[in-house]
Amino acid sequence: MSETLCAIVLAAGQGSRYREVAGAHRNKLLAQCMGRDGVERCVVEHVLSNLSGVVDKIVLLTRPQYSCVAELGLRHGGEVVVLESPGMGDSIAAAVSAEPDHRGWLIVLGDMPFIHPDTLKRVADSLQPDMISVPVHQGQYGHPVGFGHEFASSLMGLAGEKGAKRLFKAAKVNEVAVDDPGVLWDIDVPSALVFK
Repeated sequence: MSETLCAIVLAAGQGSRYREVAGAHRNKLLAQCMGRDGVERCVVEHVLSNLSGVVDKIVLLTRPQYSCVAELGLRHGGEVVVLESPGMGDSIAAAVSAEPDHRGWLIVLGDMPFIHPDTLKRVADSLQPDMISVPVHQGQYGHPVGFGHEFASSLMGLAGEKGAKRLFKAAKVNEVAVDDPGVLWDIDVPSALVFK
């Protein structure tokens, strides 16, 4: 095992709620928005930019038809894993299987562009081999969620829509208190592209 930290960016969802409002041909990951740094980029590019300097490796999971998303992942120095993912669990399992030799993994949602880089760093720095680290804002668990190395086999065994939530039940959870509403702010509909 190396002492590196790997970010797994989940960008293989259908985005159906967003498409219902914006139109079937619209991909929320490519929608433009103003980031907390005052720069306008597309949603997934904010996510990738915010990880710069926080992790040692980025693995972006995306669908075969999302070639523009894959290109952005490569442009930001990430490894791209392309799959027709039936759910978040399958995506996480594929990414950890592709990159098993890290001290931990930061699970980052590709549609959460407003998480402050300091929050990402605090969650990353809090990782322990046998713990799950999660940011907590106003009593609510948010993202990203960090998993120490001892969770490797559990993460590789995930499947379905639920992602890694079931792993919380038997785990030691490190709650990282943050004053960052971005940890709860995902882009499900076009109106969410404006951060308040």
